[in-house]
Amino acid sequence: MSLAQIHAEDRRLIILRSLDESGYHANETVLKQVTEQFGHAPSRDLIRSDLLYLTEHSLVRLEKMPANSGEIWIAHLLTAGQEVAQGRVYPGVARREPG
Repeated sequence: MSLAQIHAEDRRLIILRSLDESGYHANETVLKQVTEQFGHAPSRDLIRSDLLYLTEHSLVRLEKMPANSGEIWIAHLLTAGQEVAQGRVYPGVARREPG
């Protein structure tokens, strides 16, 4: 497994856990800031890439809202995503450690 893949899987877990702990939805800016708090330095495009991955795998649902600079993405946690956030193993997402 490459270092880039390890980082991507960890970011995706952080996103899912953040959504699980914050009322099941958050915008891309908040998710970027949260991943930064856990040692990542993702661009907005990288966060969007992770959100697309999670959407394609039915772990989150995306809502795209118009904004002054284009649009802002809001992620909504789905039941399967909550299960992964809480420890279920899923390909492409880091496994949550006990504790």
